[in-house]
Amino acid sequence: MIVVIMGVSGVGKTTVGELLAAESGWAFYDADAFHPPTNIEKMRSGISLTDEDRWPWLDRLNAVLHEADAKGESAILACSALKQRYRDRLARGIETIRWVYLSGTFELIKERIDARKGHYMTAKLLESQFAALEPPADAIEVDVAAAPVEIAARVSSALASPRR
Repeated sequence: MIVVIMGVSGVGKTTVGELLAAESGWAFYDADAFHPPTNIEKMRSGISLTDEDRWPWLDRLNAVLHEADAKGESAILACSALKQRYRDRLARGIETIRWVYLSGTFELIKERIDARKGHYMTAKLLESQFAALEPPADAIEVDVAAAPVEIAARVSSALASPRR
């Protein structure tokens, strides 16, 4: 199974993904690590990425997930995947994919981003992420107001349950 943990920057995708990977023994990938330097520089400068900036990045992520899926391996990806067309691109050719949508209020997420050190994503871009967000219809949704271990436990439980 491929699991994509999605949501705006600052919701805890990486933290929750790492907790789930440690529990399950599955491979974990952070989509931020796959951005080309030009994308990172744009975001660091407060410039939103265009779809043209994202397509090669999403295709690279799809290739990583597709390879794991083709080998019958499970993997977890932390990726914003804000729009349905991005999720479609990530899922292309993958047998079993589950979406986990970490949601929270703008105020809570902004507070977290403001407190973060050393990350290229700025609070300035958060508004554009909320504006672009197309909440998925087919995801496990978990509010991020809880502690990361509690969020991970909720996700793990939902993943173990049959799809509704």
